[in-house]
Amino acid sequence: MIFHAPEVIGHRGAGRGTVNGALENTAASFRAAVADGASWVEIDVRRSADGVLVIHHDAALPDGRVIVDLPAAESRAAGLLTLDEALDVIPPETGLDVDVKTVMEDATAAPDRRTAALLLPYLRREARRRRVFVCSFDPAVLLAVQAEAPEVPTAWMPFVRNPLDQAVAGAAGMGCAIVAIDARSFGLTGAPERPGRRPVGYTVDVAHRAGLEVVSWCPDPVDAARFAEAGVDAVVVDDVPGVVAALKGGEPDGQQG
Repeated sequence: MIFHAPEVIGHRGAGRGTVNGALENTAASFRAAVADGASWVEIDVRRSADGVLVIHHDAALPDGRVIVDLPAAESRAAGLLTLDEALDVIPPETGLDVDVKTVMEDATAAPDRRTAALLLPYLRREARRRRVFVCSFDPAVLLAVQAEAPEVPTAWMPFVRNPLDQAVAGAAGMGCAIVAIDARSFGLTGAPERPGRRPVGYTVDVAHRAGLEVVSWCPDPVDAARFAEAGVDAVVVDDVPGVVAALKGGEPDGQQG
């Protein structure tokens, strides 16, 4: 088992949903996630033009420069952390959810220069000192990790509002250990009704019987509690203190839920 259900994963650290206002994917957001009660931290990993892994969600910097076209020094000058710097901030007792952002240029790069290949040494090292798993929308990343670092669990992230049958069956078919499903795919809040949509508990039960653990990403605190009751193994959240309080059956002191 990867999780001691239900567990809280700080989404890109704890940037967007915390009252401290820390920017996501920064040292401050990672520290905030841990301080607010997350047992895992999610980080977004991209590669630079010179093969250095940096931490950023979007493909480009705020000024429009594309990260994969830049040497790492330029991204760092704009405030981005390298993967080495991020790992130095996150305590080893905190689990690591590595969200790998592949780029179109990986299709033409030499195999040892692709994002997943650059990440492998880090994964092998981190797996010896902490709980870690890799998630991605890109099946090629997950298959590469499974082949070269089989000790590291993988999680498939289907696109937002993917049909649940594709999510569960696809993750199992790829040999993943985890299926990570956008909260909106379950239809609890903000999603249109879809004929044949399965209840959360049914989906979780099928996934568990297939040997998968289930992560729901970015639910609101009230939905996080409902997911936990349905047997979801972990939740990736923006509002760490709000969700931690909701899972305990209370309200966060002084926080905006």
